[in-house]
Amino acid sequence: MSVFYDIEQLPSFRNAVVTIGTFDGVHEGHKAILRQVVSHAREADGESVLITFEPHPRKVLQPEHPVSIITPLEQKLELISATGIEHIVVMPFTMAFADLSASDYIEQFLVKLFQPHSIIIGYDHRFGHDRTGDLALLRQYADRHSFQLVEIPAQVIDEAAISSTKIRKAISGGNAEVAAQMLGRPFSFSGTVVHGNKKGRTIGYPTANIEPNNSEQVLPGLGVYAVRVRVNNELHGGMLNIGYNPTVTDAHKVRIEVHIFEFEGDIYNCVVDTFFYRKLRDEVRFDSLDSLKKQLALDKKSAIDELANLYTP
Repeated sequence: MSVFYDIEQLPSFRNAVVTIGTFDGVHEGHKAILRQVVSHAREADGESVLITFEPHPRKVLQPEHPVSIITPLEQKLELISATGIEHIVVMPFTMAFADLSASDYIEQFLVKLFQPHSIIIGYDHRFGHDRTGDLALLRQYADRHSFQLVEIPAQVIDEAAISSTKIRKAISGGNAEVAAQMLGRPFSFSGTVVHGNKKGRTIGYPTANIEPNNSEQVLPGLGVYAVRVRVNNELHGGMLNIGYNPTVTDAHKVRIEVHIFEFEGDIYNCVVDTFFYRKLRDEVRFDSLDSLKKQLALDKKSAIDELANLYTP
């Protein structure tokens, strides 16, 4: 797979079969669409090309409404690559691009840069200034420029859109299993291990404090989770708390702390990937450190049992 960030450096694609979208989450609904693109490219003896945008268009068009994304760009590219898509074009989304007329979007962007054999697009796809372009306008240009227009049915598109919304809600609500079912994999995020208050090691449960690498990514709701952590390309089981850790601190900042089972080593400043499998319980305040230690022992047993019966990422 090749990734292009500079539209001035695009090659001449052979019989390009093009699709366009944000594809946040690259979930099961998205994968169904991308499999169709790959299949169509093979039938056309062409190359599959996916156009996506960075940053998320809503961040530019509606900056007053924060965007919670499921998959940061690097992760999204990896997941798209796994579907068989041959080329990804990451289009910088700017106000100048958003202000292109619908006609210029087709003529100066799609046709000029990609010379498509086919464009596979959702029935509700809108584009150009004030989102005035639609499928009907694309059909007019399809005849003029001799490309095929393949409409993705309403049911497929609606299910994909609903899934993205449901996935975000499931993640933020702590429903790790529901999110995993829709994603086709456990939800995960990347973060850097930073220094914490080191209270965990004093009670026999040393933790790695993780600072997410993308502040716009949706995070699981507060609570304790059974997780796996990828450290230096090796997977380890663990239990993770996301919350305020009220038993040992009065801090008002949400912290992410993971106790990695049977692990020793200095991993400060390392980037780790954390995969969420199941929420074990809500975060609670304990009356004493002894009560906390007893609960952590129960949590560890529950996490080990859960991970023994679940699939790996």
